[in-house]
Amino acid sequence: MISIVHEATHVPLQNRVRPDGEIVAVASRGTMMGNRGGAFHTAEQVLLPRHWHSRQWICCVLDFNGQRRQVMQPRRYTELFFLDEATALAAGHRPCFECRRAAADHFAHCWNAVRKLRGRARAAQMDRALHAERTDRQGRKRSHVASLDALPDHNLIRHGAGFARVGGRHLQIWTFDGYGALEDRPQGHHVEVLTPPSIVAVLGAGFVPMLHKSAAT
Repeated sequence: MISIVHEATHVPLQNRVRPDGEIVAVASRGTMMGNRGGAFHTAEQVLLPRHWHSRQWICCVLDFNGQRRQVMQPRRYTELFFLDEATALAAGHRPCFECRRAAADHFAHCWNAVRKLRGRARAAQMDRALHAERTDRQGRKRSHVASLDALPDHNLIRHGAGFARVGGRHLQIWTFDGYGALEDRPQGHHVEVLTPPSIVAVLGAGFVPMLHKSAAT
């Protein structure tokens, strides 16, 4: 299901995902791909009004078993691209159980740990919970307000007119090309958090996403 991907044209398609879930057309492809459970594009590679096919939103690696495919083929799933996994998590995607099996198992373990449940969480269970947290009845991206002091690392927040990643004592500005300037993490502030609450809890339980190389350590 996951593969090395390429586009048949040099014109960027509308398949690059921002932390707030918006899908836009930019040249920078990022380091990870994913999908939202099927196809929601036309034969002309134009997105349909509803930007998902099912509740199964996943995040995948670009290279898996040497496979190749052309993106956004007719009646195939709509390939999406992310700067990194922290961006995908903010948009409401979870790790893929095929190409990211170890990470997906750890994600599921952390999911159950914060809920004090036994066994490993099933994908369908997580997808139902996440879908309620990432979209409202009109299909718009949900966000929530939380104390910046309490947010675990690698959550993405709205920051001015853009976005930033929480990391230790800093905030790092998010762009399609990578993370930019570091700013001191202010204390005593409440912020708009784009990462869904259940994923915030998973990050707090120890899940570490794959980050773009520009992320400060």
